[in-house]
Amino acid sequence: MTQPVTFAVCGCGARGLEAYAAYQDGHPEEMQVVAGADVRPERLAMLRQRCGVPQERCFASDEQLLAQPKLADVMIVATQDRQHVSAALAALDKGYHVLLEKPISPDLEQCRALLEKAHETGRLVVVCHVLRYTPFYQAVKACLDRGDVGRIETIDAVENVAYWHQAHSFVRGNWRRSDETSPMILQKSCHDMDLLRWLADRPCLRVQSFGSLDYFTAENAPEGAAARCLDGCRCKDECPYDAEKIYITSPDTGVHGRGKEWPCGVLTPDPTEETLREALRTGPYGRCVFHCDNNVVDHQTVNLEFAGNLHATFTMTAFTRSCHRTIRITGTRGELEGDMGENKLYLRPFGGEERVIDLNAQKDEISGHGGGDFGLMKHFCALVSGRESQVSTGIDASVESHVMALAAEASRLDGGRTITLADF
Repeated sequence: MTQPVTFAVCGCGARGLEAYAAYQDGHPEEMQVVAGADVRPERLAMLRQRCGVPQERCFASDEQLLAQPKLADVMIVATQDRQHVSAALAALDKGYHVLLEKPISPDLEQCRALLEKAHETGRLVVVCHVLRYTPFYQAVKACLDRGDVGRIETIDAVENVAYWHQAHSFVRGNWRRSDETSPMILQKSCHDMDLLRWLADRPCLRVQSFGSLDYFTAENAPEGAAARCLDGCRCKDECPYDAEKIYITSPDTGVHGRGKEWPCGVLTPDPTEETLREALRTGPYGRCVFHCDNNVVDHQTVNLEFAGNLHATFTMTAFTRSCHRTIRITGTRGELEGDMGENKLYLRPFGGEERVIDLNAQKDEISGHGGGDFGLMKHFCALVSGRESQVSTGIDASVESHVMALAAEASRLDGGRTITLADF
């Protein structure tokens, strides 16, 4: 029996600890977390409790962890966006393989530096574009590879962020400002740029993008809106973005419905109605969505031209009830349409009967991103242990899709100018 792959974790937040390290719970024969770092003592306490990491291998910063001799086979880097590359470079120099939370970096030169270091060291750098590992997108890719729609002509993809998710992460939360983290098209939608490049299976040549922050601004605050939702706001009853609804009373997102899961677990390590109310009174997640310091867009579209006259469109919008993605692909012999929320695909060959591909039965395990989080971890453990050799979301492919995203943002900021990627 082979030994489990050992992991150290830089950044024990919702992704590092609760998405990736959680794979150990059901698969101790494949994965063992042996060290970690976080600036928050309460997150280190959770690491010790959940993963059994000893106190002496819990560190108060990435730098402290990386100053130690190599402690594991793999370093998970799941810190804030602009800290990713420095930690990943240091980990490669220490001899670790790296599992890197997306995005790599909003700085293209940093992306290139990491790519060069990965090639220089010969170690694995896998970026957490987890949607490639879902049953849904695996089935989409299989249909295209079989030629079920013939030669692909167009792809239309939509990311429905959901009103509450936009409010949580991109208005009140950590990713609200592009100058502190990343622009929306990179932070949230680099998944989609990665998927489009993978499904197209050819280089992207040109991009054009439009988008703006249109609604979550002070100018749109209704009369009587308080600076914080619990401060006697006169608009609470009618406001869907009211923090009390999102984190406490909503059956879909609140503690009464979801318990300690995300998003409530982001506000406090032990979410209860009492601890959440205190967090809303004092922390960033209790602010009115019209009185925050956010600057990332709340909707954006991208037009993409790939080699061989394949054209794609991508739309990201905050203004949906549920959080899911849809896709529609047309080809010379048929069309393929899918809704990730339903977890179903509809294949319509020209001159033939529609076929419904129901993927719900293929969910062996429940994990985030439609099963993609655990799908990624299974694949990565197999790569490190030598049971798998084909890297899916390696650094080369991920840098290419990051270039697409960064070029799209440059186009948006320049009024929708068409950008040729070879010149970018």
